[in-house]
Amino acid sequence: MAEGRSLRPVAPDPARRAERGWRTRLVTCGCGRFTHPREKGGADTGPSPVDRRKTGSKHHLICDGRGTPLKVITTAANVNDVTQTLALVDGIPPVAGRPGRPRRRPEALLGDKGYDSSPNRDELRRRRILPVISRKGSPNIKGIGKLRYVVEQTFALLHHFKRLAVRWERRTELHDAFVSLACSLICYRRLRRTRP
Repeated sequence: MAEGRSLRPVAPDPARRAERGWRTRLVTCGCGRFTHPREKGGADTGPSPVDRRKTGSKHHLICDGRGTPLKVITTAANVNDVTQTLALVDGIPPVAGRPGRPRRRPEALLGDKGYDSSPNRDELRRRRILPVISRKGSPNIKGIGKLRYVVEQTFALLHHFKRLAVRWERRTELHDAFVSLACSLICYRRLRRTRP
C-alpha cells in the first residue's frame, strides 16, 4: 500500500514460471518437521558408565610393544572390552619388517582383567597366540602393569587430538576416518624420530 492508502503500481517484472532444471527449494515436510530429523547421538553411542544420562562412545585399541597403534574400533560407551578382543586381533594389518612374509598376528597378547574370558583364551590359542591376561579374583600377573602402561600411553597420544577426545560426529565412518588419520600421524612421528 502507498502512503495515500491506495494500491501501488504493478511490479515491472512479474513473477515468471519456474524454469526446468532449476531447484524450487521445496522439501517434503510433515507437521513442520523434516522427514529425517537429526537426533543427538548417532550410531555406536550408548549410556556412559560414568554418567548414565549422557551417551558416548568408546575406543578399543591394540598396539605393539612400542605403543604403535595397529587397530582401533569405535563402539558405544557401554560395550564391554572383552567383546572386542578377537575383532581387534583379526583386524591387525600385515606388518612388514624382517625379510619374508609380513606378520599378521602377534606372538602374545597382554591384557588386564577386563579381557578375562576362557572362550577368548581358547580362540587366541587356536590362532597360535599366547594369552597373557590376568584372571578375575586372582592377583595380577607380576609386571603386567608396567607393560600395560604402553597401551595407556598410546590412548593418551590418540586422545591428545581434541577431535577424538570428545566425539562430535554423528556418523561413525567420519569419526573412524579421523581416528585413522590420527593413527597415521602417530606412526609418521615415530618413524621420523627414529631416522638417523
